[in-house]
Amino acid sequence: MSNSASFIMFLSHIYTFLLAFTHCVFFKVYCSSSEFSLDGDYLLGGLFPVHEIQHATPLFFPEAIECYRQTLSKSGYQMFQVMRFAVEEINNSTTLLPNVSLGYEIVDHCSDTKNFPSVFSFISQNGSIKPQEKLNSHQPKVIALTGPYGSTRTITIAPLVTMDLIPLVNYGASSYALSNKLQYPSFIRTIPSNKDLIQMIIRIIQWFGWNWVAFLGGPDNYSEDGLQLFNSYIKNTGICLAYQEVLSQSSNYSLTLQKINKININVIVVFAGSQYAKNIIKEAIANNIRDKVWIASETWSMNQQLPKEPGVENIGTVIGITERILSLPGFHEFIYKAKGTTEIYTNDNAESEIQMKTCNQYCDNCSMLTAEDIINEDPTFSFAIYSAIYTIAHALHEVLRCDINECRTNITVKPYMLLEEMKKLDFPLNGRQVKYDVNGDPAVSYAVVLWHTETKPPWIQVVGTYDTFPEIDFAINNSLMPWHNNTAVPFSNCSVECKEGFSREHEGYHDCCFLCKKCPQNSYVNYSRDPYICFPCAESEWSEEGSTTCKARSVIYLEVTDITSVAVIISATLLMTVFIYIFCLFACNYNTPVVRSAGGNMCFLMLACLIMSTTSVFFFFGQPTAVNCVLRSLTFFFFFTICLSCLTVRSFQIVCIFKMAAKFPKLHSLWVKHSGQWLFVASFSVVHLFLCVMWVTVSAPKPFQDSFSFKDQTVLSCEKGLTVALAIVVFIGWFLGFLCVLFSYMGRDLPKNYNEAKSITFSIILYYVIWIVYITTLLLIKSKYVQLFNAMTQLSSVYAILFSYFIPKSYIMLFKPEKNTAAYFQTSIQTYTQTISRN
Repeated sequence: MSNSASFIMFLSHIYTFLLAFTHCVFFKVYCSSSEFSLDGDYLLGGLFPVHEIQHATPLFFPEAIECYRQTLSKSGYQMFQVMRFAVEEINNSTTLLPNVSLGYEIVDHCSDTKNFPSVFSFISQNGSIKPQEKLNSHQPKVIALTGPYGSTRTITIAPLVTMDLIPLVNYGASSYALSNKLQYPSFIRTIPSNKDLIQMIIRIIQWFGWNWVAFLGGPDNYSEDGLQLFNSYIKNTGICLAYQEVLSQSSNYSLTLQKINKININVIVVFAGSQYAKNIIKEAIANNIRDKVWIASETWSMNQQLPKEPGVENIGTVIGITERILSLPGFHEFIYKAKGTTEIYTNDNAESEIQMKTCNQYCDNCSMLTAEDIINEDPTFSFAIYSAIYTIAHALHEVLRCDINECRTNITVKPYMLLEEMKKLDFPLNGRQVKYDVNGDPAVSYAVVLWHTETKPPWIQVVGTYDTFPEIDFAINNSLMPWHNNTAVPFSNCSVECKEGFSREHEGYHDCCFLCKKCPQNSYVNYSRDPYICFPCAESEWSEEGSTTCKARSVIYLEVTDITSVAVIISATLLMTVFIYIFCLFACNYNTPVVRSAGGNMCFLMLACLIMSTTSVFFFFGQPTAVNCVLRSLTFFFFFTICLSCLTVRSFQIVCIFKMAAKFPKLHSLWVKHSGQWLFVASFSVVHLFLCVMWVTVSAPKPFQDSFSFKDQTVLSCEKGLTVALAIVVFIGWFLGFLCVLFSYMGRDLPKNYNEAKSITFSIILYYVIWIVYITTLLLIKSKYVQLFNAMTQLSSVYAILFSYFIPKSYIMLFKPEKNTAAYFQTSIQTYTQTISRN
């Protein structure tokens, strides 16, 4: 039984649909006295929401609708009247279409899916529709259409209209998908697309520094397209979409608003049709939602009823976006005139009235509206409709090759011909330039409006503008905002902005949620470059903790003109002079016992090595270079080690003469026969030279910029190149010193005149102490004077040998000549021999 009832209902809907289709397509509707139609040389089609369905139901089969049974829409009726006004104004013009009149067929388009019969009527030719007919052969009922209102309704019918390249000049569909010319080749609109609208919303959010927002939409293409674009365009802007939801008539608005409140979102973008926006605002009032910022899309930003809702002043600030409102001169007079002659539109013919109702060209309640009701309605889309009709008229003007006197009426006008001309149009209209880009979209001319709901009656004020022609220009007058004098800008950010010098650290899923971390020393944060990174300063720069820029480091090194440098240079020069003097002194006293006991020829090698070691000091001053770094270390280590090998041989040789000669005569004989002392020195020198060359080859000392020891200075020094070779080079010197001390200890009881044990031991101990002090200082203190201390350490090592070994002998030669005789030395030897024999 239920199946039979369903089948009967299905047949009933099919019958209603076919009846509407046949009435509107196959029969001419005689309603010339109705507001919905006007005869003319060229007929335009108009689709307007004179009525609106409050609660749409899902559609499972073809169904037509009688719109007059639905709720009357004042704003839709106002749109309807704007088209009539524009056509009348054009027909009264003597220049645009001089000897041509425009007519129209306007249909009440109240549904997304149930108004197909009227659309079929517009695209039919003599009551028939022939798909894939050649464009030159097809002459539809209308030469162009305007409407419908809304993206979903437009997307529904657009394929039917654009299939035959009939211009669909739309005034109320902003979905960006309609800009696709492959899918909608004859679609042109007089309002900006959602792309422009979303970009402006983002600009408003950025203008006030918000980044934590919610996006609410309706269950239609308009909202879905807006949400998709919003998600796409907020990337890399720092804006986070904290909450999003598509709301239908049956949604729980209260729960949605509670969720938004719970996560501290204070900026809510309501990108929905006016009926859904009304539900949201009314529910916010009912739930006592306070102090939010509501960003209204152009569909409800100029709504005349919502600002009057009781309690709306408590919900916060409403910032709206609308097309720049332009007045239409003469429109008010037209409305007063139209409402004053309403009675002429009554029709006593019952058949005609049925046809008008079926074709949705009937409005029984419209006569109840006063002129003030219409004039005071939301004017958002008035200029868009006005310019749509003028776009068609100007295109027709070009196709008919009109001049100021007449148009060529012998030209057969096809819809596609109008379309070609529309793409080229560029004309002024009421102070605005009308032109279209390659996608059929107009130039953007938006206004930012603010609702003043705290006054009675409430009013709407323009507080900002956004234009893309002739160039992009966006500005908001902050002094007009409600928080200008009283309070700060409402806060709607996931995290409080970091203080200067603090970088961000991601927290959670959203990019705009972060913790603040102070940038460490020698780093900085550049918010325009990347607020999440503390960038390291360049090697030549420095910064304090929590910096946003880096400062140049002062470069320091041991300058030649520095007073300490001059003192060391003078000291080294004086030392070299003394060595040269001693060299000459020893040469003059070469055959004396003191010189022979000091080592004879080996003394001159020692003096020469000490002079060369002293020259290393001069390479410590001035800006370090690769050559300076090598010579300052290599010269000292090589020549000073040779000097230490000579002292070691000298210590060993004294023990050998007085002790080993008696106990090991053969070994002593071999030592003397093969010049053991020179062989030892030569062998050590060759090995040491090889190690030095290897050290310089593998990892040579090189200039080094020390940017770590001091926060604001770069110390130019030399890097030693710490390798195994360097370690061996240093170890050899220390090992020879150890041998010197060891042999000197073994010969501590030898004849006084031949015994240099004390002097050698003292010089080596001084050498050790000096270098231990230097290494300790190097580890504890960081300064440019460390290099100076290095130079003084090397110089002191040379001074130690000078004063401990050579000065005492020079003193005897100069001031105690009586001790520099063979007899004196012979007496010492005899005394030692007698002492040994007694023991």
